[in-house]
Amino acid sequence: MSDKTAQSIWQRCIQLPGLNSRFMRSYALLLVMASVPLQTWAQQAAAPSQATAGASSDETALLPGLVREPIALQITLPDGAKPHLEALVVRPDRPGRWPLVLMTPGTPRVAATGVGDRAPELLLNAAVAFAQRGYAAVIVLRRGFGHSDGPYAESGGPCRNPDYLSPGNASADDLLGALDSLRAQPWVDGQRVLLLGKSTGGLAVLAASARNPQGVVGVLDFAGGRGSNRPDSVCRPDQLIAAVEQYGSTAKIPSQWVWSENDHYFNPDLARQMLSAYTSHGVSAQLAVLPPFGDDGHELLYDAPAETWWPTVEPFLKTLNLPTQIVVQLPAPAALPQPAGLNEGCQERFALYGASRNEGKAFVIAAGGHCSNTLIERTPQEAAEHALAYCGSRWSECKVYALGQRVVQ
Repeated sequence: MSDKTAQSIWQRCIQLPGLNSRFMRSYALLLVMASVPLQTWAQQAAAPSQATAGASSDETALLPGLVREPIALQITLPDGAKPHLEALVVRPDRPGRWPLVLMTPGTPRVAATGVGDRAPELLLNAAVAFAQRGYAAVIVLRRGFGHSDGPYAESGGPCRNPDYLSPGNASADDLLGALDSLRAQPWVDGQRVLLLGKSTGGLAVLAASARNPQGVVGVLDFAGGRGSNRPDSVCRPDQLIAAVEQYGSTAKIPSQWVWSENDHYFNPDLARQMLSAYTSHGVSAQLAVLPPFGDDGHELLYDAPAETWWPTVEPFLKTLNLPTQIVVQLPAPAALPQPAGLNEGCQERFALYGASRNEGKAFVIAAGGHCSNTLIERTPQEAAEHALAYCGSRWSECKVYALGQRVVQ
């Protein structure tokens, strides 16, 4: 399967003048001009990162009232292995046990070259939406993804005869191991757990819910599936449907499926066939198909503002007696001064950049009013490194203008 949003780090994160506005709508991460030459940036990048929970004044400005904390979860697999999984926590910054929403992203189409580039921040916008409403949102990267221990455990075999069950079961092992680890946290209400997955992550949460884990009360499947080898094509969709039916044959946990009308990985007709197979054994599930989004609605959860999909999710959460009202109001991030000399496309993206709440962002400008920026990295230092690398491959006089929510002087 795949996520068009990221084949490599800068393919995933960098917006350039003339690129489709699909990426602009959600992460909205553009910084501004450039007063820092490459040599100065190299010194800054060598400094220890401050992008940890509570350590960065930038981060405090972006998510006041919320905790944003990267953690490593040690899990125990059925064979006794104990890998560590990279995770990112976003939750209210106040005492209490919060309903847990355990989130996991999808897989690049070419998994062998893309999973290592995954960052939890891919789902940060969704995590913030839940945390604002009183959830502990935890984004988990499965084995082989990002900084999680490997090896990658979700290979599915050749397109002519794919194995969908085994990768789904492997991903379920990771998620349920993460859930067991998180139950020990003092801020988790282990009796009110929601599983949320996008794309292959959506199939992962269906596989996990098939085991009916204790405390899990609902599942959110955003465009879940596996095996899309190119746009509008799925390897042996009949076998994917059969795998989903098998998960549904034991599942008892209700689920809400969310699709977009122009999903070019798993179209709504395939989603309806999967839903019919999944519910054929009695489990409750419903499908909502939202209007077209951008070039490819498969990226809805990553790229669209939460307001696009939250009205579809909210009624389902209410049926589960889970919170839906905002308890942490987030003011607009501090305004950043726009640099002079940007071309029109970079000016538009700079305006969106200022509204982004991701700490791991950087904006680089170049001669001629050009710019490059990274959107969903872990830290501003990582973001600047990759934005500079891309900028240097195309333009001259590349300079970092801003890191996180501050202009670099």
